[in-house]
Amino acid sequence: MMGPAHSLSGAAAWLGAGAAAAALDHPMPWPVLLAGSLISSGAALAPDLDHKSATISRAFGPFSRGLCGVIDKLSEAVYNSTRGHGERRRSGGHRTLTHTWPWALFLGVGFSAAAVFGGHWAVLVILFIHMVLAVEGLLWRAARVSSDILVWLLGATSAWTLADVLDRPGNGSDWLFTGPGQEYLWLGLPIVLGALVHNIGDAITVSGCPILWPVKIDGKRWYPLGTPEFMRFRAGAWVETRLLMPLFMLLGGAGGLFALGVIG
Repeated sequence: MMGPAHSLSGAAAWLGAGAAAAALDHPMPWPVLLAGSLISSGAALAPDLDHKSATISRAFGPFSRGLCGVIDKLSEAVYNSTRGHGERRRSGGHRTLTHTWPWALFLGVGFSAAAVFGGHWAVLVILFIHMVLAVEGLLWRAARVSSDILVWLLGATSAWTLADVLDRPGNGSDWLFTGPGQEYLWLGLPIVLGALVHNIGDAITVSGCPILWPVKIDGKRWYPLGTPEFMRFRAGAWVETRLLMPLFMLLGGAGGLFALGVIG
């Protein structure tokens, strides 16, 4: 799928998680619901850091472009060193390592650890990264015609505001994990969710996605998991723009209203 659809699916997934949390009698405070949906929206672009033309690869200028090159080479090396019999050697790592569940878990654990051990400034950096990506994904038309500096300023302002709100008592810095020193440990959850939703979205396109690596399926380590071929579509096709994106907005809205107790 394309960036806007990935971002919408990430936001909808977290709002759905908020509805599930409310149903399980552990509701999210509204700042957690808002911040988590934006983080998940941004994280839903992260797996494409292995592709030089992806939104995330352009989002932070030379830094993200350079990181894209490193991740692409790392993904290529991991693929070629772990491929099974019958799987061709590749040059380029797109839709390999960063499109798997271990990578999603790695990102979530890493960012959670950074939030817990890095303190306030680490939280601000994590929020800034994902707010910029959320702007790039959800407001992609405006972002494309704006300068990078304006997008970064909006991301920084959003991150600073959200951190200030979350830090207030009862607003969610200690949601789910309430032990001493565990504030913001939950930040990794929307990041994992966003990355996994991205992979599921790619799995319903023509190429499929090796989400379950390194589990071997049909003799292949990098089996492109997906729906039956007749149900798949090309990225950017009408199914994505006219069906799935409106559906994500509808489901996300319903999930958010349920999570806030407005309906249900």
